[in-house]
Amino acid sequence: MKNNRAKFLALLALLLVGLFVLTSVSSVVLAKDDKKAKETKAEAKVTEKLPDNEAKVEGKINIYTRDSASGTREGFEKVVGIKKNLTDEANEVSSNGDMATKVGNDPNGIGYCSLSTDFKANKVLPVYFEGVEPTVENVIDESYKMARPFCYVLRKSGTYDSKEKEELVKAFIAYITESKEGMETIASAGGVVDVEKGKDWEEVKKDYPIVDKDNSDIEIKTVGSTSVEKVINTALEEFQSLAGGFTFKMNQTGSGDGWKRVLGDEKDGPNKGDIGFASRDFKDEEDTKDSISSGMFCQDAIVVIVSEKNSGMHNFSKDQLLSVFTGETTEWKDLAAKKK
Repeated sequence: MKNNRAKFLALLALLLVGLFVLTSVSSVVLAKDDKKAKETKAEAKVTEKLPDNEAKVEGKINIYTRDSASGTREGFEKVVGIKKNLTDEANEVSSNGDMATKVGNDPNGIGYCSLSTDFKANKVLPVYFEGVEPTVENVIDESYKMARPFCYVLRKSGTYDSKEKEELVKAFIAYITESKEGMETIASAGGVVDVEKGKDWEEVKKDYPIVDKDNSDIEIKTVGSTSVEKVINTALEEFQSLAGGFTFKMNQTGSGDGWKRVLGDEKDGPNKGDIGFASRDFKDEEDTKDSISSGMFCQDAIVVIVSEKNSGMHNFSKDQLLSVFTGETTEWKDLAAKKK
């Protein structure tokens, strides 16, 4: 009887090991199939037939770039392959909004900005990159390659003006990173986020009783990236009615100031902030270990833009953009003639 039981247990163990191995192999196969499906989908989008570029303006290409502290500039130059060879002819602008305004007012202009930008209002056209349209869907399925993270960082615990403000800030971060309502708000303003992963705000808010109090005497200050301004402003406006009517002030001057004014050498200065933002990952020297929390709250795409008056330019390759921004190609007619 004991011998039969031992044989049964041994057989059961063998079956369980076999099932585990089979499951592991299946998971690897499914992961490979999913990766292959994404690559196939991306290739299909890239091979989509686009009209040939045709310059609608004549003369010199006027190049616009962001300031050196900009996360958008860092992301653009990394993807395109610009190292330290940006042309001296590039016009430096101070913010995402300034970029859109300048290019929109210059028929011969070319620049780059956030996907969350209001292209129509600024009279600019978003251009395809490597044959792929800059859209939320194409960022999510990874077929659009000029994407980057939107990140946040909080102050060290105990360094806020009050315990109540600290709790309210943490509640806001939970709203945009955990709740379905917060994620929907981010998405409505152009941020790229998987809303289906969110929970109901009513469930999330249970950990943050501060939101049920009158917070009208609290002002939240945000600093850092200008590219996040639209999505964060929208989210804060929505959160106000859910969290006691607090007020907020945005001082977005560039990704380089996001960490600096929350944890760095300006954390106690006149421009200090409660939440710092960057349109890139925080750098190694931007140490976030003392932060209450930090991380990515959504993705974004960097989009090459031209004036509406130059509507014949539909698609740029990496090589074309490198040629323009390093000063090799200086005339619109020559850029249009270059093979995509």
